Amino acid sequence: MGNRVTRGDFEWVYTEQPHTQRRKEILAKHPAIKTLMVPDPHLKWIVTGMVLIQLVACYLVRDLPLKWLFFWAYAFGGCINHSMTLAIHDISHNVVFGNKRAKWNRWFAIFANLPIGIPYSAAFKKYHIDHHRYLGGDQLDVDIPTDLEGWFFSTPFRKLIWLFLQPLFYALRPLFVNPKMITEMEIWNVLSQLSFNLIIYYLWGWKPIFYLVAGSLLCMGVHPISGHFIAEHYMFLKGYETYSYYGVLNWITFNVGYHMEHHDFPSIPGCKLPMVKKIAAEYYDTLPQHQSWAQVLRDFIFDDSIGPYSRVKRIYKLASKS
Repeated sequence: MGNRVTRGDFEWVYTEQPHTQRRKEILAKHPAIKTLMVPDPHLKWIVTGMVLIQLVACYLVRDLPLKWLFFWAYAFGGCINHSMTLAIHDISHNVVFGNKRAKWNRWFAIFANLPIGIPYSAAFKKYHIDHHRYLGGDQLDVDIPTDLEGWFFSTPFRKLIWLFLQPLFYALRPLFVNPKMITEMEIWNVLSQLSFNLIIYYLWGWKPIFYLVAGSLLCMGVHPISGHFIAEHYMFLKGYETYSYYGVLNWITFNVGYHMEHHDFPSIPGCKLPMVKKIAAEYYDTLPQHQSWAQVLRDFIFDDSIGPYSRVKRIYKLASKS
């Protein structure tokens, strides 16, 4: 990846992100990959089914004791909601209705957001574009922890707390790192979510709301599925800033584990990313990969060489100040 210079505790690089060049090389050698850049016709039905499952669950948990609410939120509802966040991730790339119907994708993401309990899909879209365009960009890629996070959450116990608080940091970090104007879709996102929550409360009380929100927060913290947050871009090996995972949890996470492939070709839906790896195997088979998201979380907590600082950062001209 070129010469590296260490500044602070992040890994600062002065080359462009690796996905740009690899994309060009792969397309030149395997032009058939372009045929995979089409909408996923099944995603809208899968997402609709997941929303309906959570509606049924809301009815079933309406009278449960609090301890069982926690259990089912973590063991079942949170898994569905975390999976839904990854469906929203796919939807943010317009893979449901295609680029020509971008607004349809935005509204469908708001629909998919409903069982999560917290409105975020519209805000996620505008920041996720930057994550791909300016991967590792100082003051641009809000997926990267702040200096304060890297400095403070440096021991096993503090890193465990940081993992529990991941949803909070993902929600608040953009406001400090790269604040943007609130969009019309974000307003609709909030209004739609509040209306949905009020309807659920009116029908079945506060426990279903607790089930949805608690599940979302718990399963984005310390949970095997949430290992993908760390696995994707934290530098477990020096010089490698994106990693894939090809295990069974891809079955319930829309193949988000195929993360090198996704960053190389963000317009290809998750269901087709295994085909990218198969077609261009010579580019991916030799790159470092994770075998277990649970192991990723254990290593992150207990390995002193890994922490919030374990990220590649680069400066883009847009972020430069004269």
